[in-house]
Amino acid sequence: MHTVSADMDHPSAVAAALDPLFAPFNRADAPGLVVAVARAGKPVYRRGFGLASVALGVANTPWTRMRIGSTSKHFACLAALLLEQDGLLDLDAPASRHVPELATDGAMPTLRQFMNHTSGLRCGLDAGFLAEGMAIRPAGSMLAGQVRMRGVNFAPGDKFMYNNGGYHLLSLAIARAAGMPFERFLTERILAPLGMHDTLSVPDDFAVHRGLATLHVARPDGGYKRGVFPSMELLGEGAIVSTLDDMLRWLAHLRGPKRVGSEATWESMTAPTRLGNGVAVPYGYGLMRHRYRGVEVIHHAGAVIGGACQMMTVPAHALDIVIMSNGAPVNPHELAKQVVDKMLGEVLPGDALLEPVPAKAGSASYRRLLGARYVGRTSGLVIGFADVEGALGLSLLNLPPMPLYGGDGGDGGELRLPFEDIAAGPFVLDARALEGEGAPPATLPFGEAGVPEPYDLLVAPEGGLPPFAAELAGEYTVPDLDARATVALEGEELTMRVQGRYGATVLRFEPFGPDLLGWRMEGADIPLRGIAHLRRDGGGAVTALVIDTTRTRGMRFVRQAR
Repeated sequence: MHTVSADMDHPSAVAAALDPLFAPFNRADAPGLVVAVARAGKPVYRRGFGLASVALGVANTPWTRMRIGSTSKHFACLAALLLEQDGLLDLDAPASRHVPELATDGAMPTLRQFMNHTSGLRCGLDAGFLAEGMAIRPAGSMLAGQVRMRGVNFAPGDKFMYNNGGYHLLSLAIARAAGMPFERFLTERILAPLGMHDTLSVPDDFAVHRGLATLHVARPDGGYKRGVFPSMELLGEGAIVSTLDDMLRWLAHLRGPKRVGSEATWESMTAPTRLGNGVAVPYGYGLMRHRYRGVEVIHHAGAVIGGACQMMTVPAHALDIVIMSNGAPVNPHELAKQVVDKMLGEVLPGDALLEPVPAKAGSASYRRLLGARYVGRTSGLVIGFADVEGALGLSLLNLPPMPLYGGDGGDGGELRLPFEDIAAGPFVLDARALEGEGAPPATLPFGEAGVPEPYDLLVAPEGGLPPFAAELAGEYTVPDLDARATVALEGEELTMRVQGRYGATVLRFEPFGPDLLGWRMEGADIPLRGIAHLRRDGGGAVTALVIDTTRTRGMRFVRQAR
C-alpha cells in the first residue's frame, strides 16, 4: 500500500490524495461542487470546484451555499424527537392525531413510521411527478395529494419504501405541535444553538439568498437550464440550504457531546429499523448506519433538480466528509466512499482499511440471464438483468441496471443488491443454480426485504407491439392523482398522456410480457420509469392499467366506457 503521509498537519498530503478525485470537475465553463473533509472536528480539506453560476461565471468556493436535498431528513427527525421530549408530539400514535385530514384505506401509520419510511403510504412527491411532471405545485398541494391518495403500498411496518410525502406530513405535524412555522422551529431549536448561521430551510427555488449557488440541469445541446424543484412548499423532505463549514459543525455534533437532543435521542436516530417480519435494515430516522470496508459509516445522500449531496462520517476515526454539487455530473455517494478509501488507506496508514472493496458478480458467469426479465408471482414486481461494465446488473421496475455483489465463491451463493446502495430492499437472489450456458431458467428464487418469492420468466412478443396494445387505447381516470389519462396507439408507438391539476406528462410503453408493459416518462428532469399491469374483467375486457414505480405500487388508471 502506498502511503502519502500520516501527518494531518500538512494539508498538502491530503490535497495530493484527494485533488485527483475532484480534478475532472474543476472547470471554468461548467457547474461543479464543494468538498470538505475534517478529522476530529478540524478541517483538513476545503475546496470549491467549477462554477456556482455558469451564467455569471462565478466560481464555487468553500463558503458557497448549496441545497442538500434529502440530507435534510434527519434534521426533521431531530425536530420531531425534541417535540416528543417536550410532550407535544406522540410519535407512536396514529398520524391522524396530528394531521387529522389524513385518511387511508388501510391502517393508519404513525409519525415514527414516516421517519423510517415504513408507513406504507404512497409518496405524494412521486405521485406528483407521475401526474404533472415538472409543473410547479403551490403550497398545500402535497398535503392535498397525500389526503387524496387512499390506496397504500403495504401495511404499516411491513416493508421499507422511501417516502418524501411522509416527511412532508411529519413537518406539518412539527409545525402544528410547535405553534410556529417549520422553518422557524428548525432555526430556533437546532440551527442557532449549534452556530449554523449560514443554514436555513428554504421552501422553494424562486427566492434569492445570499451566496447560494445556482442549480444546473444539463441540456442535450451541451448547455444548461436552471434547476427548479417543482414545489413552493419544500419542508423536512429536502428544504435545507447549507455550507461546508456548517455541515462539518453538524457532523462534529453528531459524533460528539450533545447540545441539542440527548445521547439517547441521537442513538435512536441511527438505530436500524426492524420490519414486521423481523428483518433489520440499516436505516434509522433519516440516517443510514452500516459497515463499509470494515469501518462503520453514518450517512445520508440528497438530490434536487440540478444538484446532489452526500454527508458521511466514520465515527471510529472522527473522519467527516461533505460533498455538495450544483450540477456536476457526479455521484456524491460514490465520491464520499472514495474519500474514505484515500483517507484511511493512504493518508492515515495507521487507520488503514482492512477489508477489500466488495466484489461485484461478474456477468460472464451468468450470461444466460443477460437480457432476461422476470415477474413475481405474488408481488408483480418485475426484475431484469444486463451487463454493467462487466458486472451482472439487476434492473428493478424498468430502472437502469445496478451491479450485484457476491455469488462468486462466497456469500453462500447469494447475489445481493445492498440496501445501502439504493435505500430499498434488501434484494437477494439465490445464484447457485444460475451459472452455466443455455436458456435462462423458467423460474428464479428472489427475495425482497426477507420475503422469498418465485419469479417467472417473461417472454416479450416478437415483432413490435402485442395484439393487446390496441385494446388499451382510450380514456382513463386516476382518482388518487386527481388526473385523467389518454392512451393512444399510433403505428408502433403506444403512449399515455396524463393530465393532472397543474401539469401533464407523457409515458411511452414497450411490451414486457403477457398483459405487461414497461414505461418511461418523456422529457422530465426526473424521468420516472416503471411497469404497467393490465387488469381485465370476466369477459376479458381491459378495465384498468395498474402502474408501479419504485415508490408507488398499484396505482389504478381506470378505463372509462367507450
